[in-house]
Amino acid sequence: MTFTDLFESGEHSRNLGHFASIVRMAAVDGDLKDEEIVLLKRFAKKLDITEEEYKIVLKHPTKYPISHQYSADARLERMLDLFKIIFADNEIDEEEHRLIERYAIGLGYTEELAAKLIKRSIQIFSGGLDLEDYRYLLNRK
Repeated sequence: MTFTDLFESGEHSRNLGHFASIVRMAAVDGDLKDEEIVLLKRFAKKLDITEEEYKIVLKHPTKYPISHQYSADARLERMLDLFKIIFADNEIDEEEHRLIERYAIGLGYTEELAAKLIKRSIQIFSGGLDLEDYRYLLNRK
């Protein structure tokens, strides 16, 4: 096995763990909804999850651990993926909130940073942007 194979294998394992976390978040409030299934299939493709792996993860999402991310951008991207799934039904319940807190800490955020990130993300996904934030996002290149 080459060094590249080892890297790709490790990256794929991290992607499987992330995908499994997304599946757990989607399923926390019961059966998967159509909007959630569409997003799950999109994330599976984005994360290079095979059809066979997809089916296995859907059946046993707790089999895969959360993998710590060292890059701030990678952690933030993983959190964004989860918020997209959570807000597929336009709401976040207490169980989803608890799970995403645990996931954020599992990714490497401190409890304090995780709480701030989650609070702000909920405001953004709930449409709670103020004019300053809205203007900033519109003017970003």
